[in-house]
Amino acid sequence: MFTGIVQHLSSISSISTDGELRRFQIQLDDLTKDLQLGASVAVNGTCLTVTSVTEAHATFDAIPETLRTTNLGKLTEGSMVNLERSFQFGDEVGGHILSGHITTTASVADIYLNGHDRVITFAIAPEWLKFIFHKGYIGLDGASITVSAVDRDRNQFAVSLIPETIERTTLGHLVKGDGVNIEVDSQTQTIVETVERILAEPEMRQQLLQKTGAA
Repeated sequence: MFTGIVQHLSSISSISTDGELRRFQIQLDDLTKDLQLGASVAVNGTCLTVTSVTEAHATFDAIPETLRTTNLGKLTEGSMVNLERSFQFGDEVGGHILSGHITTTASVADIYLNGHDRVITFAIAPEWLKFIFHKGYIGLDGASITVSAVDRDRNQFAVSLIPETIERTTLGHLVKGDGVNIEVDSQTQTIVETVERILAEPEMRQQLLQKTGAA
């Protein structure tokens, strides 16, 4: 599990292949302290397992499914990535809880500078937009961000980035057309899917209407 607070903005040192696996060596610097083989690290929000570790680097393997469903498949040597080690009980949760399981990807539709803020609009598949709400949380490349606007007619949502986020995460390097990993808030997804299931069943829908006095 992760908190959505990016701990390090780093680069891909090397990429190699081993059969269907793609192996990423990433510079972690101080994040390698006490890092064990088999530990989980979020790379652009994607939970990956440490397969080797040195004083300043760690290596991770990604299977074809991960490469296909996240933006990790488009990484090249030198690409910048957000990093966060899994949190331990007792750690401060500064963002919101993320699982490291990517829901989908979204592409940058527009970037607008508003004073010190940077407003980025993303286009996303409509089936996932139903889980995104104004002032709700969302994971963007592993960074916990508050949604600032939702346009359901255009299948778009926007976030407003402060200078600190622009400087410390990959989100500050995005240009129009770039893809980002999305993890929707799990609690919101559960609520929406539960309500949909209730409304789809006539008996349960009638019971809900009676309880709310809408029948």
